[in-house]
Amino acid sequence: MEKQELLEKTTEALRPFETQNLMTTIQSLTLQQIFSNWVFLLITFGLIFFGIYKRSKTVLLTVFFLLALIVMVRFAMPAPDEELTMKTILPFVGFGLGIGGVIVYFSFIKE
Repeated sequence: MEKQELLEKTTEALRPFETQNLMTTIQSLTLQQIFSNWVFLLITFGLIFFGIYKRSKTVLLTVFFLLALIVMVRFAMPAPDEELTMKTILPFVGFGLGIGGVIVYFSFIKE
């Protein structure tokens, strides 16, 4: 019985990290809340400093990708109760192509 109780407690502890809960939380956050969170800023500046110090294009492109993904989810993803239509998909596709284009350019073409 002890293993079953441990499994149930673990399941309940990890329930806030389900995909639907995370997407709802990300969509409800404002950019001010994201960029004023000290943990997020500390990690972001640490990664940027590390990328500049090591001159790592991979680290800097990863930071760019994560920041662009946050902006894309905030502005391009429809609200949870909205239906997916062409009008809601086009900004998502545009953001995705823009992010992908920048990463491909700096990874392959600029060399």
